[in-house]
Amino acid sequence: MSLGAQLFGTKLSNASLASLINSMNPVSIMIFAAIILKEKLTIKKIICIALAIVGVYVIIGGVNGKGQTTGILISLFSVISWSIVAVITRRITQKYDAIQITTYGIIIGGIFTLPVSAYEVITTPNIKFDWNIIFALIYIGLFCTAIAHVLWNKSLSMLEAGNCSLFYPIQPMVSVLFGCMFLGEKIDIKFVLGAILIIGGVIFSIVGKKGNSNSNVKKTGKLSHTA
Repeated sequence: MSLGAQLFGTKLSNASLASLINSMNPVSIMIFAAIILKEKLTIKKIICIALAIVGVYVIIGGVNGKGQTTGILISLFSVISWSIVAVITRRITQKYDAIQITTYGIIIGGIFTLPVSAYEVITTPNIKFDWNIIFALIYIGLFCTAIAHVLWNKSLSMLEAGNCSLFYPIQPMVSVLFGCMFLGEKIDIKFVLGAILIIGGVIFSIVGKKGNSNSNVKKTGKLSHTA
């Protein structure tokens, strides 16, 4: 439902507006993580989120055109529902393996999506399946779904949900970069500034965490030596 709502919301509104709404995932995940998992919502996390969201806004160039209200509401539903999923998955990964969780998730998702997909194929005229489409579907299924979700669930088992969410804004940055590499699109100064803000926020969160870990190790070592 979450992924379907994301695509449907993009269809009913526009790409720029949907991208901006989807970039709110870190905020939503951190809020639910604080409520459900009792994770601390620190000033540092808030600063990292702010940098990332501004970076996304700069990269997509603001919102072009007027999106329909229905599309905006559906996109917001996607953000909220996916955030709840991420928080629940964080709790489940403490007990079950990431590959096991991903496998069951894909099977259940496939069962519920198949009727909708069949209806779309039947009601959509002039659908053609050539080798380009088949290879694209294989790529989406293998890399964008299976491997991506395994890595995401594994990350949730190792890091707090709020920390994992800080990597979300990298998605639009990578999309623009791949558009330049494979579609011949041009990168402007907005992309560079946005990328600096996004990567800066992620690095800021990682470096601080690493420093705290090293401090804890040193303190533990001193206590052990004293004992």
